[in-house]
Amino acid sequence: MGVSLLKRVSTGLLLVIMLLAGISFPGLASPQQVVWVIPVEGAIDAGLAKFLERTYQEADQQGVVGILLEVDTPGGYVDSALKIGKTITRSQTPTTVYVTGGAISAGAYIAFSADRLVMAPGTTIGAAEPRLGTQKADEKTVSYWAGQMAAAAEAHGRDPKVAAAMVDADVEIPGLVAGGKLLTLTDKQALDLNMADRVLESRQQVLEDLGLGDARVVEIVPSAAENLARWATSPYVSPLLLTIGFAGLLIEMFTPGFGIPGGLGLVSLALYFGGHIISGLTGWESILLFLLGIILLAVEILVLPGFGVAGIGGLAAMTVSIVMTAPSTQQAITSLVVAIAGTGLLVGLSFKFLPTRRVWHRLVLSIKQERKAGYVAPERSLAGYVGKSGTTITPLRPAGAMELASGERLDVVTDGSFIPRGTPVKVVKVEGARVVVRPEKDSSGT
Repeated sequence: MGVSLLKRVSTGLLLVIMLLAGISFPGLASPQQVVWVIPVEGAIDAGLAKFLERTYQEADQQGVVGILLEVDTPGGYVDSALKIGKTITRSQTPTTVYVTGGAISAGAYIAFSADRLVMAPGTTIGAAEPRLGTQKADEKTVSYWAGQMAAAAEAHGRDPKVAAAMVDADVEIPGLVAGGKLLTLTDKQALDLNMADRVLESRQQVLEDLGLGDARVVEIVPSAAENLARWATSPYVSPLLLTIGFAGLLIEMFTPGFGIPGGLGLVSLALYFGGHIISGLTGWESILLFLLGIILLAVEILVLPGFGVAGIGGLAAMTVSIVMTAPSTQQAITSLVVAIAGTGLLVGLSFKFLPTRRVWHRLVLSIKQERKAGYVAPERSLAGYVGKSGTTITPLRPAGAMELASGERLDVVTDGSFIPRGTPVKVVKVEGARVVVRPEKDSSGT
């Protein structure tokens, strides 16, 4: 009897302990499914690619059942979009893209890389032609990007020719897009062409369509450092940071004191390089190379005025460091062109409105030949004296003076010979302000 009671008490305690364990430690109970929702907004850049790479690695490690990318982007860097596409396809975690605004340009590639593509009413996808600044990219780049778009679409059961038509205007699809036009689809067109899987009005509807209506939703956003990296690596911001950096340092070199220009220049360059380091685009070697370039330029400007080995080496080191830092060679060229033009404008304005160091006067001639200082330009042509005769009133060795028959004195030169004083001479030619004479006996046939 005592043994039976003991068993019942033990069983009861065990059940109570198990119940309490289930309440206190959710991991011991049935785990709830977790979905991560990640915004993909603004320009597609290296900072976003790095953020998504980190996020997907953590999702794979934590066993997240799905990732929902909410996309609203005008596009961005092709290289960054390709990296994001690889991150999505290599991940063990299924990805659904929900287009909430527009999946334009690079955003279309990301959308086609996902396992499922859902669009909200009134949204668009397409217009993915690669460009270099304001110009269309070369044929090789267009062909490569069109192939990547087509492959991403085909891998998920979508029409590769429709995807290619979003990139290459030469791709014509009768009844859909004419030759010479880029293709952009509305949500309804994308659904009809099987380029999108669903058109749904809300995130909750998307989750329910995936069978994850009861899943716990966790919204993942970039950290402060990752937001800084996205901002600094933006195709619009990075050239501006370089411009302010270059101009600030050059203005500081040519203006007395250490003030606002130098401080702004250093902060801008720190943001530029810091953002690219956080994004994983470069390392400290690019910063060291850039600093070497600044030191060489400073030596050229402040110590050895002119333009020699130090100056050329400094410019080369800074250029190489920018190329190493940028997401692509094309972006490096664009950033450098914008930065050089902007720096020239800002430095020119500073010379006009700010006091400059004395070293600037060693580099550029600043003397003005003004009339009040005694500089008087010839007021009339001397060509009218050709053929006139007179007599030398000074020896010509070879320069001197003659007196015309009219009594007018004229400064003259010979063509290299010596002519004594009192010799009859004749003006044979005029070269600017130079009046050339010969003895009358030598110029009779002229």
